[in-house]
Amino acid sequence: MILTKQYRCTHSSSCQCIKGHLSEDVIFLVFQQLNWNPKLIATLSCVCKWFDDIAKRVLWKEFCRTRAPKMMLDLQSSGSHSVDGNWRALGKLLIYCSGCSKGCLFNNIHIPGHFVYRTRFSRTSGKSFLLPQCRTDILYVSDPCEHLEQGEEGEDLGFFRGVFKSFSVSKVRSMLIKKEAQFHPTEVCPYCKAKLWSMEQAKMIPQSASSWLGAYEDCVEYYVCLNGHMLGICTLLPLSDSEEASELE
Repeated sequence: MILTKQYRCTHSSSCQCIKGHLSEDVIFLVFQQLNWNPKLIATLSCVCKWFDDIAKRVLWKEFCRTRAPKMMLDLQSSGSHSVDGNWRALGKLLIYCSGCSKGCLFNNIHIPGHFVYRTRFSRTSGKSFLLPQCRTDILYVSDPCEHLEQGEEGEDLGFFRGVFKSFSVSKVRSMLIKKEAQFHPTEVCPYCKAKLWSMEQAKMIPQSASSWLGAYEDCVEYYVCLNGHMLGICTLLPLSDSEEASELE
């Protein structure tokens, strides 16, 4: 006789779901019809620990695969069946600009984090953020999320984020360790809560990063966490008259 595994909520004794749960297959089909809506996945995660486990293990994975299929296929092509920092962290990175809090990672700038409708991540662009000796690494980087006139002197700021493929065996990680780079003393990755390395402190920010971002050379800063998530900020160059005109056409 095959016994069906019984799941019980371990969140609290007052939960309404203590009498049992729908099967994972049913939940999968429901969210498939909902096109893996991230807000609904996040809501389900708050119900109890059992639902939270399904969301982490299944639903966020399918969300990532649907939102960025080619990128996800590449990130998993090294033979690993999991993504560093878990699928929920990667799902959040795809749709959430972390901003920054005053006095934390990026000096005295305070810009609340916010969700973005859609962001393009590029593997080719990621090469611009790697030193020449590290360019065999694979890094996906987003287009900068623009926050106009938000700098201390009214500058236009851009926030960008990214993720390394197989960061644990990357040349960037090896170089950070070789340089004995220090972790940030208080702040952690907003996506997976892992410790952060400052690429500026390690002197590993190439000039090509500012060129790709359209930013001032000395105004690009970014961090990489132990799981290979990247987050950064830059001060954007003003548009020329011709660029402004083309934007309006």
